[in-house]
Amino acid sequence: MAAGGESSNKVVVSFTCQRCQCPIILDHSFNSIDEHTLAELHLPLYAPPPLELGEKAVDSGVIDKYVPPVSDNENHGFTIVGGSELTSQQSQLLKTHMELFDILSNNTEIDHPLCDECCDTLITLLESEQRAAEDECKQYEDFLKKLESESDTEDIETLEAQLKDLKVEETKLVVELRELKVDETNATEALESQRKQFRQLKEQEEEFMKEYCRHKRELNELEDYSQSLDYELRYAEAQSERLEKTNALNATFHIWHSGHFGTINTFRLGRLPSEPVDWNEINAAWGQCALLLNALARKINFKFSNYQIVPFGNHSYIKASIAGFNVLADNSELPLYASGGFSRFLWDTKFDQGMTAFLDCLNQLQAAMLERPGQSGFALPYRMAEKGKIEDTASGKTYSIKIQLNSEENWTKALKFMLTNLKWALAWVSSQYVQEEIVGSTSTNTSTISKAY
Repeated sequence: MAAGGESSNKVVVSFTCQRCQCPIILDHSFNSIDEHTLAELHLPLYAPPPLELGEKAVDSGVIDKYVPPVSDNENHGFTIVGGSELTSQQSQLLKTHMELFDILSNNTEIDHPLCDECCDTLITLLESEQRAAEDECKQYEDFLKKLESESDTEDIETLEAQLKDLKVEETKLVVELRELKVDETNATEALESQRKQFRQLKEQEEEFMKEYCRHKRELNELEDYSQSLDYELRYAEAQSERLEKTNALNATFHIWHSGHFGTINTFRLGRLPSEPVDWNEINAAWGQCALLLNALARKINFKFSNYQIVPFGNHSYIKASIAGFNVLADNSELPLYASGGFSRFLWDTKFDQGMTAFLDCLNQLQAAMLERPGQSGFALPYRMAEKGKIEDTASGKTYSIKIQLNSEENWTKALKFMLTNLKWALAWVSSQYVQEEIVGSTSTNTSTISKAY
């Protein structure tokens, strides 16, 4: 219950709906109810049936529905939410209204007051309950009429025959039930046996699966190892094929040029006033040339006439002899190295003799190459003459390989031409070596095939 504002322009709200809690504005006719009307309203609307408590009440289907009133404090009934100072007239009216709603609530199972919407909803619900009760009552009446119309006399013999048949059928069903119970017991035992066997098979399956996984892992490891070996074999075959195609002489001795200098394995051969190459580098280059020329001669089974090249790093030299006798007696070793200083070469000509002997050995190697069948037209690009001379066939100029009475520029150019001839000789020997290998492998395969047949 709530009270509105004290202003005359505002509507006083004293009650709320006990269902939806909405404020209710009462009709003005509620203000004119006298005591006689209230006394008549106190009379019961209908005589309620005696209320039975306990198990009988539950069995009979009577359920007491109690809807407590809405209140925000400990007091029951309606709640006053208006001002605390009410006039005596308002108190009297409010008391009358409260008494009226208490009468309505006591005579019904529904708490009052209710708003219009809740009243409509309640009426609809009561009407549906009324229709359901009327339908149920009609069904009872129809059933009662049907019972009254049926005859009370029945054929007893027919019923006894039916009873006898039912007892025989009951006996059969009991026997069948016993058999089914026996079958059920046997089936249960068989099922338990099958379950036990299933558990055993499950354990065996797990063991087999573990064994399978172990073998599968070993197989994968073996396959990985086999694949790894296959890759290693392919790599080894590729390396072998590459090495077979690679010429050891070409890979070992790289002859090229660097500006005005000829180089062998990056060692420069020669000197210029503008670029004074260290003599250790020149001696190392001569050692590489001596090693290469000696290797080419051995490759084609050729021996130099009157000379023997001794590769000894940056102190390589050439032994000179005629018919087993030394040309220079005690000084038969012709060095391919020097310590520097052109003034020294004016008095010591062994270095010049060694370079001249090296050029003569290269010329002998060219002659040996020409003696090979099918090589009559072969020639090195620069013609080598006697006494350490090398000729540029393009310009016709001749350069001396000696240092004595020679300029550094001409000496360097002569050494460059000599390295070019040496590179050509290396290429020729390499090509001959490859051809011999091809012929040798072909003959080997042919002999193998002939032996197989």
